[in-house]
Amino acid sequence: MVKIDLGSFSDSFSVASLKAYFAEFHATLIFVFAGVGSAIAYNELTSDAALDATGLVAVAVAHALALFVGVAVAANISGGHLNPAVTFGLAIGGNITLLTGFLYWIAQLLGSIVASLLLSLITAKSIPTHGLAAGVNAFQGVVFEIIVTFGLVYTVYATAADPKKGSLGVIAPIAIGFIVAVVSGNFADNWIYWVGPLIGGGLAGLIYGDVFIGSHTYAPPSETYP
Repeated sequence: MVKIDLGSFSDSFSVASLKAYFAEFHATLIFVFAGVGSAIAYNELTSDAALDATGLVAVAVAHALALFVGVAVAANISGGHLNPAVTFGLAIGGNITLLTGFLYWIAQLLGSIVASLLLSLITAKSIPTHGLAAGVNAFQGVVFEIIVTFGLVYTVYATAADPKKGSLGVIAPIAIGFIVAVVSGNFADNWIYWVGPLIGGGLAGLIYGDVFIGSHTYAPPSETYP
């Protein structure tokens, strides 16, 4: 069975842990600044036209490249989570203590908030926020978020957290940006982008950590993954 560790004050506030929190803050800032910035740029280049298939691909690619950079710069220090759902899934699977994971959350939230504030200051534009598409209700939104986040965290386990990963390296898929609503002040349906991803991430941690990895100890912040 996987091991969930509450953690200790001395471990979560060690020098290595403090470095890990700063790495998460910095990497998440890079990711959100570039990803959300691409959405703002699209709106400017298209005179606020509705996002079409081409624009969707362009913004998605920008997020993918930004995530790749963010993970790369933080992987050797904090593991490069850049997403509270990823951290939660890894905590459920016993790869990080709950206390340290909670402090990762704070660092990630601060990084995304600062990135959004900087974008708002530099561009003087409103920050795009996530919202349900027309005809999609809250239940459908939560289920969708559970599914896609399960895929995200499952992939993180398979490519980064599994001790049998070999030379796959630390390459994660596109993360879901669901924290930028703080700067815009728009919290409509924001809970969906917390509940869904956390359930999906937790399920991935339980399933992959228990079935494919089995019993192991969590990785200290100074390491990427076991």
